Amino acid sequence: MTAASAEHGHALGAWPWGYLLQTWRELDVPEGWRAEIDERRIVLEPPPPAHHHAIAAQVQRRLYATLPGHLGIYQTLGVHVTQCGKLYVPHLVVTPTELLAAADPETTDPLDAAEALLVVEITSRGNAREDRTKKYRAYARAGVPMYLLIDRFDTRGAMSTLFTEPNEDGTFKHTDAVPFGKPLALPAPFDVSIPTDEFPGPAAP
Repeated sequence: MTAASAEHGHALGAWPWGYLLQTWRELDVPEGWRAEIDERRIVLEPPPPAHHHAIAAQVQRRLYATLPGHLGIYQTLGVHVTQCGKLYVPHLVVTPTELLAAADPETTDPLDAAEALLVVEITSRGNAREDRTKKYRAYARAGVPMYLLIDRFDTRGAMSTLFTEPNEDGTFKHTDAVPFGKPLALPAPFDVSIPTDEFPGPAAP
């Protein structure tokens, strides 16, 4: 796989949902890579660059400061949106710990996206459009209460945007966007302010 094809993902085939899901469960994905399902294809995404890890760690650290004990934060948890035929692996997912504790330890079934309380995606230059459009619509249709998009490549400049109040039509009623450098408030059950002043900005094109 070339670097160019890896940046945008590598399509393995177009198949029925049940077959795709079973194949996803059985994939032996290289360490650090993510396998997602989109447009009836399994797509392999390469390991995220260092700035993703830095941003994710900062967000996770701040969330844990006020996180209720029954909630957990997960970095490699697949979430599926059945009504859209999509399965994504967000950079962070917050969901009740009991859901994962009750899961079959012998399977790698993804979490129903409707069970997520917060989903966090951090854009790369090659996938920013998908995070802003396809994933935005999918998370809204799934009823994810909060979608946090950390977008270093926003045309307005690097931005952190919290989408809330999802609609079944694939939109969110409320949008709160702040540029890097200003804090972003997350409502209950988090009730926390995420500082963005130390988020790394975009590299020169």
